[in-house]
Amino acid sequence: MTSIVQFYQDYLIKEKNYSALTVRAYVADVTSFQGYIWEFHDKLRLEDVSYTQIRTWIVVMFENNLTSSSVNRKISSLKSFYKFLLKIRQIETNPLLKHRSLKVEKKIQIPFSEKELKDVFEFNVYSDDFEGKRDRLIIELFYTTGIRRAEMINLKLNAIDFIQKNIKVVGKRNKERLIPLLDSTLELIKVYEEDRIKLEKIKDTELLILSKNGNKVSESFVYLLINDYFSTVSQKTKKSPHVLRHSFATHLLNNGADLNSVKELLGHSSLSSTQIYTHSSLAELKKTYKEAHPRSK
Repeated sequence: MTSIVQFYQDYLIKEKNYSALTVRAYVADVTSFQGYIWEFHDKLRLEDVSYTQIRTWIVVMFENNLTSSSVNRKISSLKSFYKFLLKIRQIETNPLLKHRSLKVEKKIQIPFSEKELKDVFEFNVYSDDFEGKRDRLIIELFYTTGIRRAEMINLKLNAIDFIQKNIKVVGKRNKERLIPLLDSTLELIKVYEEDRIKLEKIKDTELLILSKNGNKVSESFVYLLINDYFSTVSQKTKKSPHVLRHSFATHLLNNGADLNSVKELLGHSSLSSTQIYTHSSLAELKKTYKEAHPRSK
């Protein structure tokens, strides 16, 4: 990693307050571009790159079967990098200033149905040990709070307020939000904590969710956990923590919650991010309309 990329990484962490996952992705994309430039353009400095070289990289990515959305993400990382270079006066013009994102076909996420959620809670066999109680709590928290996977992994014990019945979540760019907790969720937390304190070695003492060895759980662990449990009740192709977050938002909207409230619960900065969840609720609305409107009979 060259020094300029290292400076960029420090900028993302210290000034932009991006999450570790976001920083890793941005830096990986810039490093990938740098590797291409070094190999095919005689080790040209990143500061001296023109849009022509970036265009050829885009072509190479398509030749390597990357999707438009993947290419857009990498170019977005590169845009951020060149804005940084402009900010610190390492370049005079941004080579990506006039670049337009590639058109991407919007894919509608299919949430779990309310029946599938009911089934995963009622028909799955959760062991009565620490791991079983933890797994049950993870699924409960995802569905009743709508938090992101990274937010789940980093939840702290002191974030839970049993009196006010809410939980403090630290989201993207270290933004905090309070999410109400159901009595049933609070009860599961209490039951889980009774087993948590019995772990022989707790290395991450502040964290709520731990492995049986007392360590912080990984993102892949949480993904596989959700996939495994939902494989017993759902035939959907994608079974992930994000689908659970999507289900949380969709089911709230289907049952009368307003878009602004859902936006606040999800931790979105704008309504446009939340509006993607209205596609699923629109299907429910059409069904209700068809069943209720006199002219439909």
